[in-house]
Amino acid sequence: MDLPVLQAVHIHPVKSLAAYARSEAAVEPWGLDGDRRWMLVDAADRVVTQRQRARMALISARPLPGGGIELSAPENAPLTVEVPAPGRTVAVDLFKQKIEVVEASGDAHEWLGAYLGAEVRLVHLDAPAHRRPIPPEHSKLLDPAHARPGETVSLADEFPLLLTTLASLDALNSLVAQGEYPDEGPLPMNRFRPNVVVAGTDAWAEDDWRRIAIGDVSFRVVKSCGRCAITTTDQAKAERGREPLRTLARHRRIGKDLIFGRYLIPDGTGVIRVGDQVRVLG
Repeated sequence: MDLPVLQAVHIHPVKSLAAYARSEAAVEPWGLDGDRRWMLVDAADRVVTQRQRARMALISARPLPGGGIELSAPENAPLTVEVPAPGRTVAVDLFKQKIEVVEASGDAHEWLGAYLGAEVRLVHLDAPAHRRPIPPEHSKLLDPAHARPGETVSLADEFPLLLTTLASLDALNSLVAQGEYPDEGPLPMNRFRPNVVVAGTDAWAEDDWRRIAIGDVSFRVVKSCGRCAITTTDQAKAERGREPLRTLARHRRIGKDLIFGRYLIPDGTGVIRVGDQVRVLG
């Protein structure tokens, strides 16, 4: 077995829109620089994701210097969105956790709403260092050695980073090929929306990791990721299928969770780069 290496790095500038590949990324305490600092909310101030609007997969958000983004989608003229000026915040609901955010310009609301055919608003997490503590219902599930008071997260579902491995995707695709819906495979990695993808491991090796280092940055491996309907969404067509959830339900179930990938919390800051060695520390 070759030494594990970092094969890919992805950020998602707007939660649940298309991923953006990078050759390197700065690691901040709450996640990768530029990852999930924006999200969509509905008229009731609740988060909107591909769970409700599969068409979000077709929208891209290119990061711009200073934290702004350029939105683009098929047959739509792109729109530049600047970081909102500091000022009045609004409280929004991210999976029953109230978070203070700042609204983007009205042009962004109109552009996104017209494309999705729904009333939505674009909001920005202006102060990730203190706006959103790691949700208590997730922290209490961790080993006390992993959970640290005051740790925060961006607008990601649970924890700052998500890791997957190529070997585990290959193993999952082999199981899909033997299952009820083999024509839906093989599935690409973008179904799982990871931040970091590791090559050169055995299948499911990440299940046993507790601490790793990517290049010079160390991380705690805190929890397996329970998967949802977004994984059944073709990210290029915004169409739903049945895999991988059918196969995960048979082969990768822990309690109610159908798992693929592992969550990370940074132990420090630094820069990670494609090609960096990945070391298992515990």
